Amino acid sequence: MQRKQEYNKKRISPSVVAIIGSILTLTGGFFISYNYIQSKKVVAYDYMANIFYKSNKENKEVAAQISETTETREETPVEEESDTYTDEYIGYLIIPKINLQKGFVDKRSSENDVEKNIMIVEGSNYPDVEKGNFIIAGHSGTGWKAFFNDLYQLTTGDTAYVTYKGKKYTYTITNIYKQQKTGKIAIYRNYDKTTLTLVTCTNNDDTTQTVYIAELQSVEAE
Repeated sequence: MQRKQEYNKKRISPSVVAIIGSILTLTGGFFISYNYIQSKKVVAYDYMANIFYKSNKENKEVAAQISETTETREETPVEEESDTYTDEYIGYLIIPKINLQKGFVDKRSSENDVEKNIMIVEGSNYPDVEKGNFIIAGHSGTGWKAFFNDLYQLTTGDTAYVTYKGKKYTYTITNIYKQQKTGKIAIYRNYDKTTLTLVTCTNNDDTTQTVYIAELQSVEAE
């Protein structure tokens, strides 16, 4: 009888067991929930960090594109043009060093074509526009239309002339650089100067084109 009483004293009541079980359940649930929440926070952080990185990268790329466009932008006045024009030569490009003398036509003429003549590039100004840029393109290589084949012999300091509307414009080449052929031309020049730009394929290189920048030195009557 005495042993039964001692056993009953040591025995834990069901209510106490229930309370301990509830505490253990709540504690385990807390740790499980905490770990789950922490894992979700890490995933969310990684996701937002990735978006932030991509956003910054795209903004930098756009800024770079805007910067490049600004550097190569033309900001010269547009001259008024007559409603009538001729297919005949209205001026000449003359470069004594390579014995070049070639006429050019009005830039609206059907003859203003690199397959027919040296060509005034769309968007360029005529020589009489102050701080303008007179851009001429021509073929290199072989054949009768390779008018710019010898331009590769030019260096900075060489002289080129343009005759136009009874005046002779004297230019000095100040910069020569190459660009990949992409269908577009980036022109790097001093926008405070009146310039002449010549563009042709690079000698013995089918992948690039060469750009020659020349600045106006003087204007005189022919």
